[in-house]
Amino acid sequence: MRGRFLWEVVVAGLVVCVSGAGRKDARAGVGEWKLDRLDRLEIVNAKADVAEYQGRRAVRLRPLAGHLARDEEVMVLLTGTDFRDGTIEVDVAGKPAEGAAVTARGFIGVAFRIQPRVEKFECFYIRPTNGRADDQLRRNHSTQYISYPEYPWERLRKETPGMYESYADLETGAWTKLKIVVAGTNAQLYVNGAEQPALMVNDLKLGEGHGQIGLWSTSETEGYYSNLVVK
Repeated sequence: MRGRFLWEVVVAGLVVCVSGAGRKDARAGVGEWKLDRLDRLEIVNAKADVAEYQGRRAVRLRPLAGHLARDEEVMVLLTGTDFRDGTIEVDVAGKPAEGAAVTARGFIGVAFRIQPRVEKFECFYIRPTNGRADDQLRRNHSTQYISYPEYPWERLRKETPGMYESYADLETGAWTKLKIVVAGTNAQLYVNGAEQPALMVNDLKLGEGHGQIGLWSTSETEGYYSNLVVK
């Protein structure tokens, strides 16, 4: 994944629909997106639809025609979000897209504090095919933090090996619960309800800030997203 982001947005039904993709909770600062419709979503560099997957309706993100081999970042932006500090929870399921290279890992995760036109953002993601690999080094690369555009995983791994990625037990294509907790320049990633974080970052590269939330993936991934809650 090369860390490139071409700004090509398809707007999918920006009308606010309380019973559809998103709703505001009565409590201040809480938002819920069931992600069973495309309302209030902006699709960047990808195709998105709603599909039945492992017993639930979910937003599915797939590569644009001709983009599979480009190894590009893709995203669905949640319109109306402006996240600074708090908790983001979502269920994801990722696997290499049909026809992807053998090196594809099924990257899937969440971006936050996204700046206008996706110029900058922070992101946690998982590599599902690494979670149960026979190679221990691959397992150690199961979770990842990146900061776009200056700190892709390649740079972080080269300059600070092991600091921004870690092991978590993952199953390719299975529903996986992610929880991201953010406070200032600190953030933690929790996987599948674990009490302790799988990955901790104490120096978010963009510093303190705020911005949109996005469902993040790559063009080599077939990804599914369900039940997002922001507190």
